[in-house]
Amino acid sequence: MEPGFPTAQAVAVRGDRIVAVGSFETVVAALGDVPFEVDDTLSEYVVLPGLIDQHLHPLLGAATLSMTVISTEDWVLPDHTAPAAHTPEEYLARLRAAEQALPEGDPDGWLLTWGYHPLWHGPLDRAVLDEVSATRPIAVWHRSCHEIYLNSAATHRAGVTAEWLATQSGHGTAQVDIDAGHSWEAGFMELVITRVAPMLLGRDRLAVGLRQMVAYLHQHGVTAINEPGIMWEIEPFDLYQQILGSDETPFTSTFLVDGRAQAAAGLDPSAVVEDALTQIARAPSGKVRLLDRQVKFYADGAIISQRMQMTEPYLDDEGRPDPDHLGEWIMEPEALERYFRTYWDAGWQVHTHVTGDLGLQVLLDVIQRCMIATPRSDHRTTIVHFANSTEEQVERIARLGCIVSSNPYYPVGFADRYAAHGLGPERADAMTRNQSVVAQHVPLSLHSDLPMAPAEPLFLAWCAATRRTESGRVAAPEQRVSLDDALRAVTIGAAQSWRMEHELGSIAPGKVATFTVLGADPYDLDPERLRDIPVIGTVYQGRWFPVPQQNRRDVVGHAPAMIALPGGSALQTGAGVAHLDSGCTCEVAGAIAAACATAWASVG
Repeated sequence: MEPGFPTAQAVAVRGDRIVAVGSFETVVAALGDVPFEVDDTLSEYVVLPGLIDQHLHPLLGAATLSMTVISTEDWVLPDHTAPAAHTPEEYLARLRAAEQALPEGDPDGWLLTWGYHPLWHGPLDRAVLDEVSATRPIAVWHRSCHEIYLNSAATHRAGVTAEWLATQSGHGTAQVDIDAGHSWEAGFMELVITRVAPMLLGRDRLAVGLRQMVAYLHQHGVTAINEPGIMWEIEPFDLYQQILGSDETPFTSTFLVDGRAQAAAGLDPSAVVEDALTQIARAPSGKVRLLDRQVKFYADGAIISQRMQMTEPYLDDEGRPDPDHLGEWIMEPEALERYFRTYWDAGWQVHTHVTGDLGLQVLLDVIQRCMIATPRSDHRTTIVHFANSTEEQVERIARLGCIVSSNPYYPVGFADRYAAHGLGPERADAMTRNQSVVAQHVPLSLHSDLPMAPAEPLFLAWCAATRRTESGRVAAPEQRVSLDDALRAVTIGAAQSWRMEHELGSIAPGKVATFTVLGADPYDLDPERLRDIPVIGTVYQGRWFPVPQQNRRDVVGHAPAMIALPGGSALQTGAGVAHLDSGCTCEVAGAIAAACATAWASVG
């Protein structure tokens, strides 16, 4: 990722820093009389800058993936695979089975599950959940994490009642339906979450989930992450320091101040910067820390639940405008501008969650007014998620000097369903116009927003480079980025979005010695093979951390996608590999995995 020397044969490391890189002879010459040792452990592999997930949520990743996962896609985790539910019947059957599998001696214990989506799993409300169990509390966390469904036992136990709601205030009260047991956006994230957090976010389960997440991220070569907006009231920062900050955790965890939480708490805009500096002072440095003078806001609702604010109407299943399907604001535009302007005028870098093209229009208007009033250069205002946009808006992003952090999984995981319901084919396929961003020379990074997408940078790069949907087709092929641009977006591009390009993102003297080690050179392969490359391990701050053999991608596989074949048939890649470790030696499983990969390549 260094334009001056894109490839090299050797790298010299002292402590946690790179001191030289180049050919072996050049590096030895650069060291002069300094004593050194040669370590050829990685000589058969390919070393990249440490892969980065620009935006994910440790709290949500730990909580959701440690409960019963019944989602829209398979989740391949270090010690098990949670298979997808593709139909309403399959979803309810899995939900009933999960309820029946809980200990009989604790019939009132909570059933917690994540991954539900109505476009796959059909309608859901309190009455449907009461049929699963009238006595056991059930909480179904929506695939987007922005909504939750509770049965009657759960609403009673959590105190989510009409009487309680009458004591609350703010626009979130309109986003809670007591009768349906359903809350969404601010109604969930600011109100109902306070009632159900002890169950969803129990400390013991979070500790288990965080340890699983550490293994999962390492399994996929992640060496740095960022939580864009820490919620001090519910996030276990001491657990983060204990588990994410452990010497045996091979990645850096950074956090941003949550400006939305400041607004929700009623903090006056004049006081937010001082409050934010106090937050940063709680963890200004170290392996688990807050980034200096960076803050996160929200504009409109979640794309995965189709709550984004769109300029054109949502469509029903017949392709007609649907007057009952409306977007939501997480922060009302007027409030967003007041708080955004305060941080802009103070010289902070602002990251903003925005998903709809109307949401993006509102945000760009805010940025333009701030720029006119207080001009700034290199402000790196970050458009986060970048789901729906127009070509004109991409040009405007470039003119305003913003940068983009995109979730490339949106068209891959959701375009097929959103084309049939909500957005229509054109808007669904055009989600995440990444090549348009690159063409405008706007800095691009990729993120998973875990658990919105798998936190696997090579998979994210594959999504951006192929845009191959669950049905096997390519959504908006003109928006595919090159292999090089995709890999830059999970290395140096991600580092630049955090103002950490002087530390991370490329292999260059003076930078931190953090690398991801691969079993094949991605530049030697077709982009379609990118997600199949096994991660052998990582070097984190000069220390070698191999991925356990049983966790490597060439053994466990990855979440399958449906690849269309000539004649209308399909091949489900990865599915046969995911369960091979049962009764197989690692060598046998690896050999079969290699054969599957070869067969896949010949078909493709």
